[in-house]
Amino acid sequence: MLNTNNLITSHLTDDLMFNVAYEKTRVHGKKYVIDTSRDKAIAVVGNSFNCASHYELLKTVEDVISKGRTPFELSDAKVKISKARDNAVIIADVTLPNVNTTVTTNLMNTTICERIIVTHGVDGTMSNQVWFGAIDSWCSNGQVIGEHSKHMKKNTRRFSTEILSVELEESRQNFYENSERLNAWAKIKLDGVEVKDIIAKIVKSDRKAEKMNSLYLNEVGNRGDNLFSLYSAFTNYSSYADERNGFKLKEMGNDTESISMWNRELEVSKWISSKEFKELEVA
Repeated sequence: MLNTNNLITSHLTDDLMFNVAYEKTRVHGKKYVIDTSRDKAIAVVGNSFNCASHYELLKTVEDVISKGRTPFELSDAKVKISKARDNAVIIADVTLPNVNTTVTTNLMNTTICERIIVTHGVDGTMSNQVWFGAIDSWCSNGQVIGEHSKHMKKNTRRFSTEILSVELEESRQNFYENSERLNAWAKIKLDGVEVKDIIAKIVKSDRKAEKMNSLYLNEVGNRGDNLFSLYSAFTNYSSYADERNGFKLKEMGNDTESISMWNRELEVSKWISSKEFKELEVA
């Protein structure tokens, strides 16, 4: 069983445990961000920039989470921490298998588990953010539902723990409400709908739309021709980047894979908020 007092921070590797310091640059109004463990400059930011270390930020968040969830809900938690930009950016992804619900289609049932995502950067490229979402345990697709699913704070040293506590409690109810929404999508039939054309309007890229339509057809084989299958095709795109779905990432350098995948999740969040997708919801 995971020690709930160290729900997230116990997964920080040594190279992410550094304190943050600053040094002047020769450019007016700018300063270096220093990884003190390596005595290495990892970013240039404005003189007014200030931030917590990765440990300080995650400790604040995990304290709130640990107080706001029962030991049973936190037990068996799965935690993954990704890093980017020479350790300046981290994404902590927490799945709670014991907080779950079921989505039922005409072909199968799938378990959806609660998910909490924390993003943080010490280089000025990522604000403090906590997102509440879900993960499909059948295919491990991550899900972030809508812009309302996040708590954000400018990159100062602390979150408002009071606000985060309230939002964490609300997220539990939102999780179950969202499962009802997913079950509603599972009952919305898309047979007779030109899904390929709708995908093209939503993703706005011919090449991407063609691949997405193939993913949708695969999902139809497993889950049926319904709106939940279309959503699952979207979340497949945001969860994998290899031969499984054909959406391999470009080599961008500077270890930004985790950021690219996170941006895909935000992209999917916008897709399901699009006019075209919402029209399918009420069809």
